[in-house]
Parts: sequence; C-alpha cells; structure tokens
Amino acid sequence: MARRDFDGLIAEAEAAPIRGWDFSWLEGRATEERPEWSYSRLAAERVGRGARAVLNMQTGGGEVFEKILARAGSSPERLAVTESWPPNVAQAAARLERLGVVVSEAPDGGSLPYPDGTFDLVLSRHPNRWSWPEIARVLRPGGTYLAQHIGPGSNHELTEFFLGPTDIGDARRPERAVAEATAAGLRIEDLRAQSLRVEFFDVGAVVYLLRMVVWTVPGFSAEQYRPRLRELHEQIGGQGPFVSHALRFLIETVRPSDAQ
Repeated sequence: MARRDFDGLIAEAEAAPIRGWDFSWLEGRATEERPEWSYSRLAAERVGRGARAVLNMQTGGGEVFEKILARAGSSPERLAVTESWPPNVAQAAARLERLGVVVSEAPDGGSLPYPDGTFDLVLSRHPNRWSWPEIARVLRPGGTYLAQHIGPGSNHELTEFFLGPTDIGDARRPERAVAEATAAGLRIEDLRAQSLRVEFFDVGAVVYLLRMVVWTVPGFSAEQYRPRLRELHEQIGGQGPFVSHALRFLIETVRPSDAQ
C-alpha cells in the first residue's frame, strides 16, 4: 500500500463504522495469521453431529455463528446466542433470528439466562469474560463447551507502544482456564495454543483495531495519542509494517455424565 497522508488515515479510521466482530474494513490494511486449527470448522462439526440445543456466547454481531450454522449442514432444535453490547444485540437479531436463533442480551461473564442443563453444546469465539461455573451449569451431562479464547498479552507489542511496559498478568493464560474449568466440574478434552503474527500496513488500521478491541489500549482515543500515532505513521513509512502477535488458545471441555 502506498504511503498516505497521516491526517487522512486517522480521519478515515475514526469515521469507519464498528459492526459486531466484522474486521472486513481492515482488508488490505492489516493481516493476522490464522491458527493451525479452524475454529469454525470444528464448531460446525460439533453442531453437525446431532446437537439438539446450541448456545453461542458473546456472539458479537452474529457473523461467526452464522457461518458455523451454514457450514454445519443441519439445524439443531434450539439455537440461542448471548451478547452484551446493545448495538451488537440488534445486529445479531437482524442476522440470526431469520435462522430461528433466539438472541438474548446478557453481561459478559455474568449469569446466563437459561435453566440448568439446557444445552448440549456451548460455543464461543473470543469471549471477553466468562464464568466456568455458569458454563458448567447450563450444559447437559455429557455436553461440550468448545471455544477459541484470546490468550495472555495478545497484541502486547501494540499495547506497549502506546502505554510503555505493562504487566501481562495471568487472567487469560490457558493454564488458568484449565484449573478453573476443572474446579467447575468440567473435564478437559482438548487444549491448543498458538502465537499468530499480525502486521499493520498503515496507522489507520491501528486506530480502527484499537476502537474495536478496546482492551488493547484502555481508554484509547486518536486525539489523546495523536503524537504517538504520528510516530507510528513515520515508523511504518520508513521501516515497513508494524508487527505484533495475537495469542489464541482452543479449549474443549465436557460436563461429565452421571455415569462417568
């Protein structure tokens, strides 16, 4: 991509609409390596194996779940999703209700609005916060939770470019997820983690990502960080793409049946 005007790139990124978890605006501006597994494929396989009741937690605008259902080739008896951000709730409803999906607004990591043992499959791609006891509660005995989580320090290079040295912490470490899921009575079936290369080809791509993935630089605004953004613009122009790394881990758990 040819080098472009700094002010124009910032203005364009600030004006771009944020819709669910739709990153299509970044095409040609940024790339992210894909994990060696395909979460959508794995999720579609689980749906297609005869799941009767499926929940997709924190669905965003429903984009990923729509693709999973299309790929599954079968429709469970009950389909439900949760989402916490009202604009995304409306977008998910517009996209998914025609497929028979019931959309509910629910806080990330809070109580799920369903009775005990409702679902035999719970899915989530990149949940923000989650409650292992709640996941275990809404699963039927023998039910599965399959998710792709954001790992610790994802895009930490970007965080530190703006904030300086920061502590990553252990809240998103796979080892902690395993310990907490096990404590909630779930059995670990699969766990895989991978660091993925991310490249930003212009400063507008960085602004757009930070507007969407708000926890990368908490409280970010282009006005507040304008001098640092200009430095980043010059760095990309002189040295090439800004490189960061996104950490992802796949986790699959099962609620043991009474017999087990």
